[in-house]
Amino acid sequence: MNKKKQERGDFSGISQKFSKSIYDTTKGQLRVEVLKRDLAPLLATEPCLVLDVGAGLGQVNQWFQEKGFTVVHSDLSTEMIEEAERRHKAAGLGHKCKYVAASLTELVNQQPLMQYDIILCHAVLEWLPDTELAIHQLASLLKPGGKLSLMFYNYHAKLFANAIYGNFDYIERGLKVKKTVRLSPQNPAVPEQVDDWLEQEGLKVQQKTGVRCFHDYLRDLTHQQRFDELLALEMKYNQMSPYRELGRYQHWLIEKPNFREE
Repeated sequence: MNKKKQERGDFSGISQKFSKSIYDTTKGQLRVEVLKRDLAPLLATEPCLVLDVGAGLGQVNQWFQEKGFTVVHSDLSTEMIEEAERRHKAAGLGHKCKYVAASLTELVNQQPLMQYDIILCHAVLEWLPDTELAIHQLASLLKPGGKLSLMFYNYHAKLFANAIYGNFDYIERGLKVKKTVRLSPQNPAVPEQVDDWLEQEGLKVQQKTGVRCFHDYLRDLTHQQRFDELLALEMKYNQMSPYRELGRYQHWLIEKPNFREE
């Protein structure tokens, strides 16, 4: 895969590897269960227009399609889009879904600018070179009163995990690798900076959840297979500080205030 494509989050040519490495694992199953719980209030609202940025294989936006929402499924990889469309059609869905091969920048540059009631942006920021710009772009795509579901790779958790593994030289290099590893994001976000950038855009964080607060730190990896127990532990503590901040990913629910109502 072309390195520039990888850094932009284009996983063309490796959709099956992506599915197996991410979703067909306990870490992927945990992510799905946490998102199902966190997104339940949005799924219970009146159907509206949803944008899924970097939607990949479309597992999450499928939940919205099942509830009658209209979805725009966007991704850089046409291979991912085609696979997602096949999966949706096999589930009897897709008739209210538009599939778009576009980057976040391309979505913003479309004229006229389309705005959305709900935006899903999961595990995308860490593949982009400019996190602050990406947040600005997401804010511009969100309708006043709209909701943003933002999940991003947590810099603090990456540092903590590498300290546990004894990768002290890697930490000293600022978590910079000499050789890029496929499917390993290289631009984790510092949550405090994300908070500041959201505030600058006038966006309000309503809920914060850590994703994989314990899973990735288990010294005996066989304990990851005690999935029900581990899931219960994660669900109990992943919105509680300090465990929330240790989540390998952060999932935040964010609102764009409707200033016309003030």
